[in-house]
Amino acid sequence: MVIDDTIDRSPVRSRSSGHGAFQQSIRAAGHDLIADEPVSRGGLGAGPDPYDLLSAALAACTSMTIRLYAERKRLTLPAYAVEVSHDRVHALDCTSCLAGTDSRIDRFVVRIAVDGIVNIDLRTKILEIAGKCPVHRTLASASLITTSIEPPADIGEQFADAQGNR
Repeated sequence: MVIDDTIDRSPVRSRSSGHGAFQQSIRAAGHDLIADEPVSRGGLGAGPDPYDLLSAALAACTSMTIRLYAERKRLTLPAYAVEVSHDRVHALDCTSCLAGTDSRIDRFVVRIAVDGIVNIDLRTKILEIAGKCPVHRTLASASLITTSIEPPADIGEQFADAQGNR
């Protein structure tokens, strides 16, 4: 799958919704979302938590990548669903982790449930293609995150404009 790095992506914006301790109003690609923590962690449980959103991104991207591959190769795939779970494991417990690390790492488990019989060759290809999902590649590689503090008007006005409010 070819990744077009020239796509102009507007930033995803998140701000406190004013409800509960954690609830966030998020604006992404023209869509409004809510993120929150579960009640058991002090939130209102009004939406997925940040790790659920990250897992959802991996599940959706994996499913889209498989579908794109199937269409390009004119393959007829049975119905399928992608399920992702996330947890933190001690690196010492992880046989596939970097040697010498003793911290916790994030582990994402991707399960592709296929309705029907899939021969071994197609099964192998689906697994290979799933690993080429851009979100999978991002999570599996090192990332650079830069954080800055901007004047409130720069972020607030942009967020209000995206919400259609002034």
